[in-house]
Amino acid sequence: MSLEPSKRRRGTELEHAILDAAWEVLVDGGYGAFTVEAVAERAQTSRHVLYRRWATRGDLVLAAIRRQSDRTAPALPDTGSLRGDLLALMTNSNGDRMRMAAVLSVHFGTYYRETGTTPADLRNSLVGDYEGYLDTIFGRAAERGEIPAGGVSARVMNLAGDLLRHEVLMTFAPVPDSTIVEIVDDVVLPLVRKT
Repeated sequence: MSLEPSKRRRGTELEHAILDAAWEVLVDGGYGAFTVEAVAERAQTSRHVLYRRWATRGDLVLAAIRRQSDRTAPALPDTGSLRGDLLALMTNSNGDRMRMAAVLSVHFGTYYRETGTTPADLRNSLVGDYEGYLDTIFGRAAERGEIPAGGVSARVMNLAGDLLRHEVLMTFAPVPDSTIVEIVDDVVLPLVRKT
């Protein structure tokens, strides 16, 4: 009786295993304790496999964050109202995605110093479709006549997410639904309707 050889991971399967392991190492010990060796061990592969794909640990970390960001991206809501869309988007973002923001804030001081980047640089490299979501949501609201046809500034569009992120960073916990409603009803909607 012969034993079946273990399946060798390749391509996307291997890359996802490495990036998931990298995220786990980052969450467990932060960037200061993050090493290519620790990721290779957790992913059950060699350092050489990692270095063929990512030249530095900073590159590997950024790729792991992008993968986690893609995995936790909320769906684009279409409830028929600006209020409903903002509440749905924030509620859907409130779990894993906001925990990710807290992890990055707590563990990333060394990364920013080492790479010469800022939290804004990291955010800009990750927002991708999420920023497009806001353009879509506010664009539909303008078409429905809920807000002025000229739209609102990017700062105002991002305000709900910025306030949600701030709440998470202050508590390291998901934000209560009542706070999400307050952000939308008491801050964002009165502001966009005045523009």
